[in-house]
Amino acid sequence: MVAAVNDDIDILAKAKRSLGSDYAPGDDEEYMNQQQLEYFRKLLLEWKKSILSAAENTLQSLQDGPIREPDLNDRASSETDWSIELRTRDRQRKLIAKIDSALRRIDEGEYGWCEVTGEPIGLKRLIARPVATMTVEAQEAHERREKVSRDD
Repeated sequence: MVAAVNDDIDILAKAKRSLGSDYAPGDDEEYMNQQQLEYFRKLLLEWKKSILSAAENTLQSLQDGPIREPDLNDRASSETDWSIELRTRDRQRKLIAKIDSALRRIDEGEYGWCEVTGEPIGLKRLIARPVATMTVEAQEAHERREKVSRDD
């Protein structure tokens, strides 16, 4: 699970670098102004493009041929690696849906605002997790409620 999260972080960092812009949203400007919205739109689109590219590479590797390791231990290790890779791609498929949702929220003027409280999510949180839909406090409360319902 940690490897998958690190993969997501690496892809997001790559997307940020590929923007090629010196601009970074700052607290000294109006929250969710046009320049910030355009920054996040480009970031989300680049992130999606990077995920799709990684998925295409995985698909190509799968099409190149099945695993033909002669040693049973090597074969089991290779199959485990592929299983992890496919789970990572499934997580990223779900992430693409969240990216598409964030792009829709930008178009509708809802991006950057908590879906629970209506308060600003915050630039630092959005830079770290551009698909965030809740403030840190609302997310923590949501996770506590989720944990309590699971424990019942």
